[in-house]
Amino acid sequence: MLDAAVIANDTSFMLSRIQFAANISFHILFPTINIALCWILLFFKVRYNQTQDESWLRVYRFWVRIFALTFAIGVVSGITMSFQFGTNWPGYMETVGNIAGPLLGYEVMTAFFLEASFLSIMLFGMDRVSNRVHTIATVLVSFGTTLSAFWILSLDSWMQTPAGFEMIDGVAHVTSWMEVIFNPSMPYRLMHMLLASGLTSAFLICGISAYRLIKGDNKKSVKQALNFSVTLAAILIPLQIFVGDLHGLNTFKHQPAKVAAMEGVWETATEVPLLLFALPEQEKRENSFEIKVPNMASIILTHDPKGEIKGLNEFIDKHPPVAPVFFSFRIMIGMGVLMLLFSWLATYQFVLKKQYPPWLLKVGIAMTFSGWLATLAGWYVTEIGRQPYLVTGILRTKDAVTTTPPADIALSLTLYLVIYGFLLIAYIRTLFVMANRAVILEESNASLTGKVLVSDASKPVTTNEGVTS
Repeated sequence: MLDAAVIANDTSFMLSRIQFAANISFHILFPTINIALCWILLFFKVRYNQTQDESWLRVYRFWVRIFALTFAIGVVSGITMSFQFGTNWPGYMETVGNIAGPLLGYEVMTAFFLEASFLSIMLFGMDRVSNRVHTIATVLVSFGTTLSAFWILSLDSWMQTPAGFEMIDGVAHVTSWMEVIFNPSMPYRLMHMLLASGLTSAFLICGISAYRLIKGDNKKSVKQALNFSVTLAAILIPLQIFVGDLHGLNTFKHQPAKVAAMEGVWETATEVPLLLFALPEQEKRENSFEIKVPNMASIILTHDPKGEIKGLNEFIDKHPPVAPVFFSFRIMIGMGVLMLLFSWLATYQFVLKKQYPPWLLKVGIAMTFSGWLATLAGWYVTEIGRQPYLVTGILRTKDAVTTTPPADIALSLTLYLVIYGFLLIAYIRTLFVMANRAVILEESNASLTGKVLVSDASKPVTTNEGVTS
């Protein structure tokens, strides 16, 4: 009976981890777009206000619809994720609920209410309020999305590098909310995520705009959106590299086991090489098929070619599974390099030379969701790299799991996967359907001359050529 109970508990543990991983992987896709997309929409609106160039209004009208769709899916998937704190991980709230509960509550009461209150004005209020009020509503929604990221990342960072608390009878109690919120890794993780959101949105706009150009939609507005997106990406990626380096140094200081897994370092050593590729073998506690650059890991992490890096063997039973962290980190870096190369080449071709070669547009389409891949890989490094702890040094993941029978968790997991798979396919398909619709309904090179309802984003725009979206 004991063996059966242990097996059941282990099965519930793994299924609960898979379920939460599936949920957060799906959920993070949509805030990653919207955090930055809202600010980009504000830029489009301000450019229209400044120039009265109605092509900017076209860009705004098209992308505000995608923002609304993305926002709706993000909200729904976030709600189901919060349910799992109680259903799958009751030990989490029992132990750190005094900290996690208020931070989640602050996110709802400040950020979400702000977004929800002004989103309707942003989406449907152009003909019902003044242009100034509509622009202010866009500002407030943008601020709300960023504030939401602030609170959520504050909690997640606290789970990585807890501070400002004391344990009393196995329960965390706050001693300083400032130290809780602005914990050691929070500023770096927040900036890293905001830049990741900017890059994700930029490549989404790039991919959809490139698709419209390939389909023959040669309007000024499409080229404006494309040029803006690649320029934004070209600027943000070097900033992301800089912030990523700072974030890595912070992680090296506070979570050395995670860094050791990222680098595939088993034994504490100096002059540590950078592993471009390897096959970590956790049972043997060694790597196979190493391709390495001498001293480079020491240089990156310590800024000293002879710098010391603690190995995984210093953290027996206290380090994450190595292979997922190791490979996720390289996927993130690899995608970043591809995004850097493409954005610089595309900026040169599209913006400077004003040429749009079909092969480069097709590459842009292929990289539409590259930001998603990089973000997911980065989050896998962050979250898997925290294991075996749910809250570093305080609460092990196994100690927080539910006692719900595995069959019940398997059923809910299956439903989640089916629904999320359907929604993801539907979302991606809808983006390209909207792009095709814009191509069909908007005549190439059409201008917004004639009677234009510039104040109404919810109604079609009438031109001399007919109806446009």
